[in-house]
Amino acid sequence: MAQRDNPERRGRLSRPLVLGAAVALVDRDGLAALTMRRLAADLGVEPMAIYRYADGKEGLLDGLVEAFFEEVNQWLRTSARESLADAGAVPAEPPWRAELRRVARAFARVVHAHPEILPVVATRPLSVPVARRPRAWLQLTEHMLAVLARAGFDDATALTVYRTFVAWTLGCLLVDKRQVVDDPDEPDVMLRLGLHRLSAAEYPRLRALVPRFGDYDDEQELMTGLDILLGRLPEPPLDAFYGGGAR
Repeated sequence: MAQRDNPERRGRLSRPLVLGAAVALVDRDGLAALTMRRLAADLGVEPMAIYRYADGKEGLLDGLVEAFFEEVNQWLRTSARESLADAGAVPAEPPWRAELRRVARAFARVVHAHPEILPVVATRPLSVPVARRPRAWLQLTEHMLAVLARAGFDDATALTVYRTFVAWTLGCLLVDKRQVVDDPDEPDVMLRLGLHRLSAAEYPRLRALVPRFGDYDDEQELMTGLDILLGRLPEPPLDAFYGGGAR
């Protein structure tokens, strides 16, 4: 305890370190556990030391969004090498659609790693003006809009595609990650999900299909739905996409 918040310890703090500790705390104990005091305890400093890097609980929530999108962008940068290696091959689908699929897959991978943060990611950016949103969010959004512009979409259509992508991706992942079981230790799926409480006469299809929610490949479901949505869009007159990860 005598070593808490000493000058040497404060010198090792940084915003990435603080946000990384916040993400780890939420992963471990849930979003409700995230407080300045709990985070400071994890870092071995006094709570006031955290305020240099996050302005209270609201600042920590913004930081979770920042850390999430930074991890998405990092995944895209890492996987960009594979996309560039395949750039000379004949594409099986339009490059702009392949890139949106890659972004969706990055979202899914990061959500799988940090499911407790997803509700914050889905709602928090809407509470602040665009110019004040995390730089990582701005970078990813700019990247997607640039992909659509290079593909030849006009501005109005590009925004429609972007909004459709965001609505489906976040909505699908939210539904997948918010399934609540009635009894986690119950081996029978009907009892585990509490479906025995629903009348078979009134809700026959619900009782039949809900058990499948826990069995299917949620990332594949995300991609299948995205393909259906994007497949209904007309191809742009020009597809000049040249690949690459989030900038």
